Amino acid sequence: MPRPSLPLLAAVVLLAAGAVGAQVAGQNTDLPTPDALRNVEAEAARARRRAEGLEREAERATAAADRTLAESAALAARIQQDQAQIAAHDAQGRLIAARRAQLRAQLAAKQAPLVRLTAALQRLSRRPVLLSLLRPGSLQETVRLRAVLASALPEVERRTAALRGDIALARRLEGEAAATSAGLRADRAELAQRQAALAALATRQRLAARDAGSSAAVEGEQALALAERARDLSALVTTLGQSAQLRAELGALPGPVLRPGLPGSTAVVAAPPPPPGPPARFLLPLDGRIVTGFGDAGPDGVRTEGILLAPRGGAQAVAPAAGRVAFAGPYRGFGKVVIVEHPGGWISVVTGLADLDARVGDPVVAGSPLGRAAAQAPVIGIELRKDGVAVNPLAAMRPG
Repeated sequence: MPRPSLPLLAAVVLLAAGAVGAQVAGQNTDLPTPDALRNVEAEAARARRRAEGLEREAERATAAADRTLAESAALAARIQQDQAQIAAHDAQGRLIAARRAQLRAQLAAKQAPLVRLTAALQRLSRRPVLLSLLRPGSLQETVRLRAVLASALPEVERRTAALRGDIALARRLEGEAAATSAGLRADRAELAQRQAALAALATRQRLAARDAGSSAAVEGEQALALAERARDLSALVTTLGQSAQLRAELGALPGPVLRPGLPGSTAVVAAPPPPPGPPARFLLPLDGRIVTGFGDAGPDGVRTEGILLAPRGGAQAVAPAAGRVAFAGPYRGFGKVVIVEHPGGWISVVTGLADLDARVGDPVVAGSPLGRAAAQAPVIGIELRKDGVAVNPLAAMRPG
């Protein structure tokens, strides 16, 4: 009688211990769900599309300042793409590791009894028939046993055909785990390179602004002084909004007009009206789980005028739309805060940042880097206001 093959024995092990794997899988409740994995992959795809669009804008830009703005926003989008891809690879790795642990648990749970059974079958298959003649009745028992085994093994072979595919699956999982680990390392290396490139670009922007005699330093000191005098963040936003409105009104005033060649031919051109709604390219500064919704009671019992998000540690935050940075710095109880003025009386506020990429007076486009979330347990606040009135950011902003 031939000896059972190794794949067959492994399949028997899997068949006998299938229930154990289900118990192991049920005990692990910290694994990412398929929906969460798809959401992260969609986030990476959105960031990639935005980066590609900004890179095309940078190529088309003729002015150096416009090109630099688009390049920095494209780098920030690529950083968000890398961070999402790292999260996706991490989730895939955890799922693969859980599946492999499940298979190992199945083998370990039934290893001892199946090893004994396999050893007994092998001894019986090698036992010479002549030795059975020395024991009365043993020859007949051996013949019956061999007949039972001859009919049982084909049935075991048939019933374990599907489970032998699981053995091949285990080998594929091992290869996928190695590929996922390599992808994770590549994404992290690329993220570090892009973060360094963004920091270098920001340094060049600051040096160029200093050489051009920019008043950003003075504006920054004035903004910090306003923050010290404001009784709370809402009052600071209101004051900055009033200043932005005043600047917009002054900017809309007509400048000096050249004397026309023919008297009486001067035409007065009215200033264009401000846009009625938020800019077309409004987006969320970053992705994350909603901790507190708009109008919900916060930890202190006060109803929020924005939303609180729990993003990934170190997540890159970007400007939700084109505008100008009105405030960038720490504010008591809110970590580091960035306030951006947008055309038409709109103002966005991002709180809880750990590091800042923006300075007061910086022009921004949709997607320009503002800063980064904390590495551990970050909570980022996002507010949107129109002429001082709080608006639900989720209703006005669109992802991507």
